[in-house]
Amino acid sequence: MSGKNQSIISEFLLLGLPIQPEHHNLFYVLFLTMYLTTVIGNFLIIILIRLDSHLHTPMYSFLSNLSFSDLCFSSVTMPKLLQNMQSQVPAIPYAGCLTQMYFFLFFADLESFLLVAMAYDRYVAICFPLHYTSIMSPKLCGGLVALSWVLTTFHAMLHTLLMARLSFCEDNVIPHFFCDMAALLKLSCSDTHVNELVIFVMGGIILVIPFVLITVSYARIVSSILKVPSARGIRKAFSTCGSHLLVVSLFYGTVIGLYLCPSGDNSIVKETVMAMMYTVVTPMLNPFIYSLRNRDMKGALGRVFCKKRVSFFI
Repeated sequence: MSGKNQSIISEFLLLGLPIQPEHHNLFYVLFLTMYLTTVIGNFLIIILIRLDSHLHTPMYSFLSNLSFSDLCFSSVTMPKLLQNMQSQVPAIPYAGCLTQMYFFLFFADLESFLLVAMAYDRYVAICFPLHYTSIMSPKLCGGLVALSWVLTTFHAMLHTLLMARLSFCEDNVIPHFFCDMAALLKLSCSDTHVNELVIFVMGGIILVIPFVLITVSYARIVSSILKVPSARGIRKAFSTCGSHLLVVSLFYGTVIGLYLCPSGDNSIVKETVMAMMYTVVTPMLNPFIYSLRNRDMKGALGRVFCKKRVSFFI
């Protein structure tokens, strides 16, 4: 393609959500409330785990990192969405678009890896309770978290650099509420075969392998429980794993449904709604799932607030 037919794109236009004008203000208030709930809920979990010594365990160390990831994951897209809903020209600079894409991939991948680490933690807790402390040592937990951060950094950087090498011509309208990688590839006037191949290969590794590892962990947990079936054992396993399994189902269910199922008949509205599920709804629900189904979190909340109340009166 000749340089004459190409133009340098300095910004993209995000079409946002397919909302009727008369419902615009209602949805703005709804999304703002959801985002504030996400920030407050996940921040509260991080603070509780840091302040309460009873929660200084591997499980809650992973949960603290997951809450931080959820908080950041939602913050990558929601502030820009809210800003654009109040703007006549919902533009995002070219560099800002690539930056948003990088951090979107980074925190999505980080959540996936952290869910695997949490599944392994639950597997050890249920199947090897007497050896749990020695297996899930601080060194191993720190290593799993560090490995998650390193892998996500390289994966997100790989896709961002491959995207940066592409040329974008006249069309700069993205039919989404954030800089989605698939939407950007459709706008490019360059050869995108390398990008698509890397997405297929790396996407399978980053998404499918963690999902398989989580499934295997829970299959072994179920197998271990069934060997010595008892009402007490089942209750213990459910209280230990129920919250995590619900979060896994929410996250992977929407992601797999969007990216791994046939997309030929996927409308823009369907893709946008499913993207909202794992970028906005799941990070918002995670604090409620873990706090409402977890006695330790409820106890920590009571202890921390009691301490604060006593300190205030003293």
